[in-house]
Amino acid sequence: MNAEDILGIARLTLWIGAAATVAVVPVAVLVAWCLVRRKFRGKSLVRALVTLPMVLPPVAVGLGLLWLLGRRGPLAALWEATGVDFVFTAWAAALAAAVVGFPLATRACEQAFAAVDTRYEQLARSLGLSPVASFFRVTLPLAKRGVLYGALLCFTRAIGEFGATAVVAGIIPGRTETLALGIWSRVQLGEDSAAAALCAVSFALGLAAMWAGERWLRGDTP
Repeated sequence: MNAEDILGIARLTLWIGAAATVAVVPVAVLVAWCLVRRKFRGKSLVRALVTLPMVLPPVAVGLGLLWLLGRRGPLAALWEATGVDFVFTAWAAALAAAVVGFPLATRACEQAFAAVDTRYEQLARSLGLSPVASFFRVTLPLAKRGVLYGALLCFTRAIGEFGATAVVAGIIPGRTETLALGIWSRVQLGEDSAAAALCAVSFALGLAAMWAGERWLRGDTP
């Protein structure tokens, strides 16, 4: 394995992590806000469902996605009509990463919204702002750090995802081989030096993301 191969795997991993995060954060914000600000039956069940991908074996999550998205699943007619094969693609890897990262983002957003005093929102409404405008101009800015931290957790979880991705996307060099999958395949092939190189890149990326995020979100000084 040469430097170009390692760079390609790292680049794909970062793309999958970014795509998963972009897809997850808006949904996580909406779900978290509803859990905090709305009263409805079955809220505890919704919270349990949100958390479920975090406690299930990742392989089970991958099998569920494979059944849902495969040619024999409930969306088979869609794939047949469009001629699209979703599984065993980078998009399938991004979806798997999004599913396992969703609970982390949602929980962080939920805590962030819970910390926002509702009196600020009531004041904004009394000044004539609509509920939507109040959310974007008052609630979301006040919860910004928690939302961004949730996005960071989702991203770092996504770039380290293995089990669900391996099942629904496979380990296809140049197409779906992320750092985690590359490490596993190199270990299986007995290529210890290549596995160690990928481990080092994975460690560096994860540490850099978390360190930069912590410094910025916590307002640390150099």
